[in-house]
Amino acid sequence: MIILAYLNVLAWIAVFDLGQDDLEIIFFDVGQGDSIFIETPQKHQVLIDGGPTSAVLEKLGKEMPFYDRTIDLIILSHPEHDHLAGLLEVLKRYKVENVLWTGVLRDTAEFEEWQRLLEEEGATIKIAQFNQVVWLGVPSDQTARIEILYPFENLEGQTIKNTNNSSIIARLVFQEKAVLFTGDAYKSVENELIQKNIDLKSNILKIGHHGSKTSTSEKFLEKVMPELAIISVGAENSYGHPNLEVLEVLERYDIKLLRTDQEGDVKIIY
Repeated sequence: MIILAYLNVLAWIAVFDLGQDDLEIIFFDVGQGDSIFIETPQKHQVLIDGGPTSAVLEKLGKEMPFYDRTIDLIILSHPEHDHLAGLLEVLKRYKVENVLWTGVLRDTAEFEEWQRLLEEEGATIKIAQFNQVVWLGVPSDQTARIEILYPFENLEGQTIKNTNNSSIIARLVFQEKAVLFTGDAYKSVENELIQKNIDLKSNILKIGHHGSKTSTSEKFLEKVMPELAIISVGAENSYGHPNLEVLEVLERYDIKLLRTDQEGDVKIIY
Protein backbone atom coordinates (compact mmCIF):
# COMPACT_ATOMS: atom_id res chain seq x y z
CA MET A 1 0.00 0.00 0.00
CA ILE A 2 1.29 3.41 -0.92
CA ILE A 3 0.88 6.29 1.50
CA LEU A 4 1.17 9.73 -0.10
CA ALA A 5 1.77 12.87 1.92
CA TYR A 6 3.02 16.39 1.19
CA LEU A 7 6.30 17.43 2.77
CA ASN A 8 5.63 20.97 1.51
CA VAL A 9 3.84 22.59 -1.39
CA LEU A 10 6.26 21.14 -3.92
CA ALA A 11 7.27 17.82 -2.45
CA TRP A 12 5.56 14.49 -2.04
CA ILE A 13 6.52 11.12 -0.69
CA ALA A 14 5.69 7.48 -1.26
CA VAL A 15 6.36 5.17 1.69
CA PHE A 16 7.14 1.47 1.30
CA ASP A 17 8.58 -1.36 3.33
CA LEU A 18 12.36 -1.25 3.22
CA GLY A 19 14.34 -3.98 1.48
CA GLN A 20 17.96 -4.75 0.69
CA ASP A 21 18.72 -4.93 -3.00
CA ASP A 22 20.00 -2.89 -5.93
CA LEU A 23 18.56 0.05 -7.81
CA GLU A 24 17.87 -0.90 -11.44
CA ILE A 25 17.32 1.47 -14.34
CA ILE A 26 16.40 -0.04 -17.71
CA PHE A 27 16.27 1.97 -20.90
CA PHE A 28 13.88 -0.16 -22.91
CA ASP A 29 14.47 -0.69 -26.61
CA VAL A 30 11.03 0.33 -27.87
CA GLY A 31 12.07 1.62 -31.29
CA GLN A 32 11.90 5.32 -32.05
CA GLY A 33 10.78 6.52 -28.64
CA ASP A 34 11.54 6.60 -24.92
CA SER A 35 10.58 4.19 -22.17
CA ILE A 36 12.55 3.84 -18.95
CA PHE A 37 11.82 1.46 -16.08
CA ILE A 38 13.15 2.02 -12.56
CA GLU A 39 12.97 -0.39 -9.64
CA THR A 40 14.31 0.73 -6.28
CA PRO A 41 15.77 -1.43 -3.50
CA GLN A 42 12.35 -1.11 -1.83
CA LYS A 43 10.73 -2.56 -5.01
CA HIS A 44 9.15 0.74 -5.92
CA GLN A 45 8.48 0.62 -9.68
CA VAL A 46 8.52 3.72 -11.86
CA LEU A 47 7.90 3.92 -15.61
CA ILE A 48 9.01 7.05 -17.46
CA ASP A 49 7.23 7.20 -20.84
CA GLY A 50 5.94 4.23 -22.79
CA GLY A 51 7.38 4.44 -26.29
CA PRO A 52 5.37 4.54 -29.55
CA THR A 53 3.74 1.08 -29.43
CA SER A 54 2.58 -1.68 -27.10
CA ALA A 55 6.13 -3.13 -27.09
CA VAL A 56 6.54 -1.79 -23.55
CA LEU A 57 4.11 -4.46 -22.30
CA GLU A 58 6.47 -7.26 -23.32
CA LYS A 59 9.36 -5.41 -21.70
CA LEU A 60 7.49 -4.98 -18.42
CA GLY A 61 6.47 -8.63 -18.51
CA LYS A 62 10.12 -9.65 -18.49
CA GLU A 63 11.07 -7.35 -15.61
CA MET A 64 8.07 -7.70 -13.31
CA PRO A 65 6.78 -10.94 -11.75
CA PHE A 66 3.69 -12.31 -13.51
CA TYR A 67 1.62 -11.73 -10.38
CA ASP A 68 2.65 -8.09 -10.06
CA ARG A 69 0.11 -6.00 -11.96
CA THR A 70 0.71 -2.72 -10.16
CA ILE A 71 3.03 0.13 -11.14
CA ASP A 72 3.64 2.65 -8.40
CA LEU A 73 4.39 5.70 -10.54
CA ILE A 74 4.12 6.62 -14.20
CA ILE A 75 5.82 9.76 -15.48
CA LEU A 76 4.82 11.13 -18.87
CA SER A 77 7.57 13.53 -19.92
CA HIS A 78 5.37 15.13 -22.61
CA PRO A 79 2.33 13.99 -24.61
CA GLU A 80 3.94 13.14 -27.95
CA HIS A 81 3.16 9.82 -29.68
CA ASP A 82 6.64 8.32 -29.20
CA HIS A 83 6.40 8.78 -25.44
CA LEU A 84 2.66 8.49 -24.84
CA ALA A 85 1.26 5.64 -26.97
CA GLY A 86 2.71 2.77 -24.94
CA LEU A 87 1.45 4.29 -21.69
CA LEU A 88 -2.12 3.94 -22.95
CA GLU A 89 -1.62 0.18 -23.14
CA VAL A 90 -0.01 0.14 -19.69
CA LEU A 91 -2.98 1.97 -18.18
CA LYS A 92 -5.32 -0.63 -19.70
CA ARG A 93 -3.43 -3.61 -18.28
CA TYR A 94 -1.84 -2.46 -15.02
CA LYS A 95 -3.07 -0.79 -11.88
CA VAL A 96 -1.26 2.53 -11.73
CA GLU A 97 -1.11 4.17 -8.32
CA ASN A 98 0.37 7.58 -9.21
CA VAL A 99 0.86 9.64 -12.35
CA LEU A 100 3.18 12.63 -12.71
CA TRP A 101 2.92 14.76 -15.85
CA THR A 102 2.79 18.37 -17.00
CA GLY A 103 -0.92 18.64 -17.78
CA VAL A 104 -0.29 20.34 -21.13
CA LEU A 105 -3.05 19.90 -23.72
CA ARG A 106 -2.95 18.35 -27.18
CA ASP A 107 -5.66 18.12 -29.82
CA THR A 108 -5.28 14.47 -30.80
CA ALA A 109 -7.38 11.33 -30.39
CA GLU A 110 -4.45 9.72 -28.58
CA PHE A 111 -4.38 12.50 -26.02
CA GLU A 112 -8.14 12.26 -25.50
CA GLU A 113 -7.65 8.54 -24.81
CA TRP A 114 -4.94 9.41 -22.27
CA GLN A 115 -7.30 11.73 -20.43
CA ARG A 116 -10.12 9.18 -20.48
CA LEU A 117 -7.91 6.39 -19.15
CA LEU A 118 -6.52 8.62 -16.39
CA GLU A 119 -10.03 9.37 -15.23
CA GLU A 120 -10.97 5.67 -15.26
CA GLU A 121 -7.76 4.64 -13.50
CA GLY A 122 -8.36 6.77 -10.45
CA ALA A 123 -4.64 7.22 -9.85
CA THR A 124 -3.29 10.08 -7.76
CA ILE A 125 -2.32 12.77 -10.28
CA LYS A 126 0.47 15.27 -9.70
CA ILE A 127 1.46 18.12 -12.00
CA ALA A 128 5.22 18.36 -12.44
CA GLN A 129 6.98 21.59 -11.58
CA PHE A 130 10.46 22.73 -10.61
CA ASN A 131 11.51 21.94 -7.01
CA GLN A 132 9.28 18.91 -6.56
CA VAL A 133 11.02 15.98 -4.91
CA VAL A 134 9.53 12.50 -5.20
CA TRP A 135 10.97 10.22 -2.52
CA LEU A 136 10.80 6.58 -3.53
CA GLY A 137 10.68 5.29 0.03
CA VAL A 138 11.22 6.72 3.50
CA PRO A 139 13.60 9.69 3.08
CA SER A 140 17.19 8.80 3.97
CA ASP A 141 20.66 8.67 2.46
CA GLN A 142 19.83 5.17 1.19
CA THR A 143 16.57 6.17 -0.51
CA ALA A 144 16.23 7.02 -4.19
CA ARG A 145 14.54 10.28 -5.04
CA ILE A 146 13.45 12.05 -8.22
CA GLU A 147 14.12 15.77 -8.44
CA ILE A 148 12.00 17.74 -10.91
CA LEU A 149 14.16 20.38 -12.61
CA TYR A 150 11.79 21.48 -15.38
CA PRO A 151 9.25 22.90 -16.24
CA PHE A 152 9.78 25.97 -14.06
CA GLU A 153 6.07 26.73 -13.81
CA ASN A 154 2.79 24.84 -13.65
CA LEU A 155 1.71 24.14 -17.26
CA GLU A 156 -1.57 22.42 -16.49
CA GLY A 157 -4.28 23.27 -19.02
CA GLN A 158 -1.93 25.13 -21.34
CA THR A 159 -1.47 24.49 -25.04
CA ILE A 160 2.22 24.52 -25.93
CA LYS A 161 3.23 25.03 -29.57
CA ASN A 162 6.29 22.79 -29.21
CA THR A 163 5.46 20.18 -26.59
CA ASN A 164 9.03 18.84 -26.77
CA ASN A 165 10.04 21.97 -24.90
CA SER A 166 7.50 21.24 -22.18
CA SER A 167 9.29 17.96 -21.37
CA ILE A 168 9.79 17.05 -17.74
CA ILE A 169 13.50 17.10 -16.94
CA ALA A 170 14.21 15.03 -13.86
CA ARG A 171 17.21 13.75 -11.97
CA LEU A 172 17.15 10.41 -10.21
CA VAL A 173 19.48 10.47 -7.20
CA PHE A 174 20.53 7.36 -5.29
CA GLN A 175 23.30 7.51 -2.71
CA GLU A 176 26.21 9.17 -4.58
CA LYS A 177 24.85 8.44 -8.07
CA ALA A 178 22.60 10.53 -10.32
CA VAL A 179 20.86 9.96 -13.63
CA LEU A 180 19.45 12.85 -15.68
CA PHE A 181 16.35 12.32 -17.83
CA THR A 182 15.73 15.04 -20.42
CA GLY A 183 12.70 14.00 -22.46
CA ASP A 184 12.86 15.72 -25.84
CA ALA A 185 13.82 19.18 -24.55
CA TYR A 186 15.75 21.45 -26.92
CA LYS A 187 18.98 23.37 -26.35
CA SER A 188 16.94 26.45 -25.46
CA VAL A 189 15.60 24.65 -22.38
CA GLU A 190 19.08 23.34 -21.58
CA ASN A 191 20.28 26.95 -21.63
CA GLU A 192 17.50 27.99 -19.23
CA LEU A 193 18.66 25.35 -16.77
CA ILE A 194 22.26 26.55 -17.10
CA GLN A 195 21.28 30.19 -16.61
CA LYS A 196 19.42 29.35 -13.40
CA ASN A 197 22.57 27.61 -12.14
CA ILE A 198 20.69 24.41 -11.38
CA ASP A 199 22.78 21.46 -10.26
CA LEU A 200 22.80 19.15 -13.28
CA LYS A 201 25.82 17.00 -12.47
CA SER A 202 24.97 13.36 -13.15
CA ASN A 203 26.79 10.11 -13.77
CA ILE A 204 24.42 9.15 -16.58
CA LEU A 205 22.66 11.39 -19.11
CA LYS A 206 19.68 10.29 -21.18
CA ILE A 207 20.41 12.26 -24.34
CA GLY A 208 17.55 14.54 -25.35
CA HIS A 209 15.29 14.00 -28.34
CA HIS A 210 16.79 10.66 -29.42
CA GLY A 211 20.11 12.23 -30.32
CA SER A 212 18.68 15.00 -32.49
CA LYS A 213 20.83 18.06 -33.17
CA THR A 214 18.10 20.10 -31.44
CA SER A 215 19.50 18.96 -28.09
CA THR A 216 22.71 18.28 -26.15
CA SER A 217 24.78 21.44 -26.37
CA GLU A 218 28.42 21.44 -25.33
CA LYS A 219 27.66 23.85 -22.48
CA PHE A 220 24.99 21.47 -21.23
CA LEU A 221 27.38 18.52 -21.31
CA GLU A 222 29.95 20.55 -19.39
CA LYS A 223 27.38 21.15 -16.64
CA VAL A 224 26.15 17.57 -16.49
CA MET A 225 29.61 15.98 -16.78
CA PRO A 226 28.27 12.46 -17.42
CA GLU A 227 30.43 9.36 -17.55
CA LEU A 228 27.84 7.57 -19.67
CA ALA A 229 25.24 8.74 -22.18
CA ILE A 230 22.21 6.75 -23.33
CA ILE A 231 20.40 7.38 -26.60
CA SER A 232 16.93 5.86 -26.99
CA VAL A 233 16.46 5.58 -30.73
CA GLY A 234 14.95 3.28 -33.33
CA ALA A 235 17.17 1.22 -35.62
CA GLU A 236 15.12 2.46 -38.53
CA ASN A 237 13.99 6.07 -38.30
CA SER A 238 13.40 8.77 -40.90
CA TYR A 239 14.90 11.57 -38.77
CA GLY A 240 18.57 10.72 -39.06
CA HIS A 241 18.80 10.11 -35.31
CA PRO A 242 21.22 10.15 -33.70
CA ASN A 243 22.76 13.17 -35.38
CA LEU A 244 26.45 13.01 -36.28
CA GLU A 245 27.15 16.31 -34.50
CA VAL A 246 25.83 14.88 -31.24
CA LEU A 247 27.89 11.73 -31.61
CA GLU A 248 31.00 13.78 -32.31
CA VAL A 249 30.57 16.04 -29.29
CA LEU A 250 30.08 13.01 -27.03
CA GLU A 251 33.27 11.51 -28.41
CA ARG A 252 35.12 14.80 -27.99
CA TYR A 253 34.17 14.88 -24.30
CA ASP A 254 35.16 11.21 -23.93
CA ILE A 255 31.68 10.20 -22.80
CA LYS A 256 30.88 6.51 -23.20
CA LEU A 257 27.77 5.99 -25.30
CA LEU A 258 25.17 3.21 -25.35
CA ARG A 259 22.32 3.19 -27.88
CA THR A 260 19.15 1.12 -27.74
CA ASP A 261 19.23 0.60 -31.52
CA GLN A 262 22.59 -1.12 -31.13
CA GLU A 263 22.50 -2.61 -27.63
CA GLY A 264 18.82 -3.38 -27.17
CA ASP A 265 17.65 -2.80 -23.59
CA VAL A 266 20.28 -0.99 -21.53
CA LYS A 267 20.26 -1.97 -17.86
CA ILE A 268 22.09 0.02 -15.17
CA ILE A 269 22.47 -1.51 -11.70
CA TYR A 270 23.62 0.44 -8.64
